[in-house]
Amino acid sequence: MPQVSVLLPIHRAGATLEPCLETIRRQTFEDWECILADDGSEDDSMEIARRFADIDRRFVLLPGPHLGLVGTLERGRAACRGTWVARMDADDLMIRDRLRLQVDALAADAGLAAVGTHVRIFPRAEMGAGLRAYEKWLRSIRDAHGVAREAFIECPVAHPTWMIRRSILDTYGYRDRGWPEDYDLLLRLLADGHRFGVIPRALVAWREHPARLTHNHDAYRIGEFPRLKAHFLRHGFLDGHRTYVLWGYGHTGRALRRALADHDLHPSHIVELHPGRLGQRIHGADVVPPDHLPHLRGEPIVASVAGAGPRSEVRSALARMGFDELRDFVCAA
Repeated sequence: MPQVSVLLPIHRAGATLEPCLETIRRQTFEDWECILADDGSEDDSMEIARRFADIDRRFVLLPGPHLGLVGTLERGRAACRGTWVARMDADDLMIRDRLRLQVDALAADAGLAAVGTHVRIFPRAEMGAGLRAYEKWLRSIRDAHGVAREAFIECPVAHPTWMIRRSILDTYGYRDRGWPEDYDLLLRLLADGHRFGVIPRALVAWREHPARLTHNHDAYRIGEFPRLKAHFLRHGFLDGHRTYVLWGYGHTGRALRRALADHDLHPSHIVELHPGRLGQRIHGADVVPPDHLPHLRGEPIVASVAGAGPRSEVRSALARMGFDELRDFVCAA
């Protein structure tokens, strides 16, 4: 049995598949199989995959009908035989030491369910300010504590960088809830107390292009993210509560409030800095300044503030007041 199974779903990937497979073939860690799970491709993807399988038996072809990403991932997962499963996308590239470093990290810490890496997004010339800020945020997450702390901002580890213990992946699997399947799986792992580590090196080159699934699939629509976060907050940090304190009522705070209201969770107070809002009531919640929070101790706090800089200021302010992150408050965006 190979130590690592690389799980690689393919759908109309002819334009990028060959360089992707070449970076897998050249890994310094050699004890792997690559499950090439086709999602009903109608281009030359399978011809390219077959060429690689003909020269290297570690590439395993898994032809199939169009099932969508989750169905194809599940079909590929069932075919994986390795102790660890490494995710990869057909439009991305691996650094040569990626598999070796991740195997070493998981072997060294039996308490890790999975480990990801940083990414370098390319082509650089097409990156806007938003994408550069996103890459910088991903690179700021350097260990399992950082993953847990940032889990409700966005998915804190890029899916194509994951390596996860197969026994754990088989227990949880991928599921289709109408929101991103990778983020859903990560939050389920964290909710059950699993640790998700990070190797703070860019071991995957993450290709940005207009046809990327994150730009085109319904599960990645912006409205699905507050719904996903509200579900896991309701069954995790806010479990057993009917009210909470919401810090921030900008676009992100309003969207999260609406999503939590669908779970019959409503803010008792809203923390704001805007002097025009202080003293008012919004959806039945009193609008108060931050220095009122010590009077509300015991109420869970959800800080929904966009931007790494403002979130850092909120975290510092809450820490000075004696609130502990992940116990007394979480940051969400």
